[in-house]
Amino acid sequence: MISLRPTRPLRFGEFVALMALMMSSVAFSIDAMLPALPDIGAALSPDAPGRAQLVVTSFVLGLGVGTLFFGPVSDAFGRKSVLLAGLAIFILGAALALQATTIDGLLAARVLQGVGAAAPRVVATAMVRDLYEGRRMARVMSIIMTLFVLVPALAPMIGAGIIWLANWQAIFLAFVGFGLLSGLWLTLRQPETLPPENRRSLAPRGLARALWQIITNRAVMIYVAALSFAFAPLYLWLSNLPMIFDDVFDRAAQFPFWFAATALIAGSASILNARLVMHLGMRRIATVAFACQLGLALLYLLALQAGLPAIWEFALFFVFMSSAFLAIGLTFGNLNALAMQPLGHMAGIGASTVQAVSTVAAVGIAVPMSLAYDGTQFALVSGVILCSACALGLMLLSLRLPEG
Repeated sequence: MISLRPTRPLRFGEFVALMALMMSSVAFSIDAMLPALPDIGAALSPDAPGRAQLVVTSFVLGLGVGTLFFGPVSDAFGRKSVLLAGLAIFILGAALALQATTIDGLLAARVLQGVGAAAPRVVATAMVRDLYEGRRMARVMSIIMTLFVLVPALAPMIGAGIIWLANWQAIFLAFVGFGLLSGLWLTLRQPETLPPENRRSLAPRGLARALWQIITNRAVMIYVAALSFAFAPLYLWLSNLPMIFDDVFDRAAQFPFWFAATALIAGSASILNARLVMHLGMRRIATVAFACQLGLALLYLLALQAGLPAIWEFALFFVFMSSAFLAIGLTFGNLNALAMQPLGHMAGIGASTVQAVSTVAAVGIAVPMSLAYDGTQFALVSGVILCSACALGLMLLSLRLPEG
């Protein structure tokens, strides 16, 4: 008989698969909706169809609120119960969205769904830190990222397939199923990772003290800043790529397939990192990745200035794009592990702070660069150069710190 309170630790492969499923809830909930936006606008906001884009930003709003909440709560009450509560909120939000008959009702449901999605995003990271540290944590996060990066590539195709088979409302039914599957797997198989004696009070003074320890830790802040500059190009790529494929290369219809190929390359980078990190270390790999990305971006900018035939320009662009996502696969897991390394005694609030600050900062960096798009690749390439240079500078600064 399967116990509802398992005590035996999961095997490594099953634990990684479960954590990857949890963390992919955010990407799946955003990217699967993209093909549905025109239909949502026509159905629920015919006078202002552009409001359908708020289906994405309303979810991110809820995600931001929940990110700051679930980490500290999981430090106080344990990971598993808080994670299940977050999944319940996620399922409730998806169910309400499924029944929405107005755009405002749909947006409110998406905010609630985003709040719930923050739990698997944050608490799963804290669970990994409860069980692993240092290079072993970086290895686990790299393998998780291998699975995670496939979601943005596949989710739009999944969403389009659901719409083709049924309608856009059925996508929310898929979210309900996703949440139920995740919760059932967690309940039946994963034991609690934070014992009662290691839990922290939710008293305001204790939270303020913990937050102060985090933001005054020089190593944590250096790696959070580097993570922000690593995240920012991802948002920049996602914002500009569809327009570049259309305006520059006239290949808009091919975009999902080229993007899927790029995601696979990023996934292979995470596999490579998982193999190398135990020998080379997190900091060395991330530093070399940023240096290579900066060098390739500068070379690509020079190639554009020289003028190339269209077919060669696209070929080099794909190489450049692949190198950027390869760098993502070699840096995200390492930087998360480096930032979380000093925070093992407060992994919940630590994960909340690291992810909230790096996400908000990355968006703040990426938005002006995205808005600078002028129908060419210049804003994108310049943004990658700037972010890579800043991240590289921060990693060189971190050489004075012990890696742990």
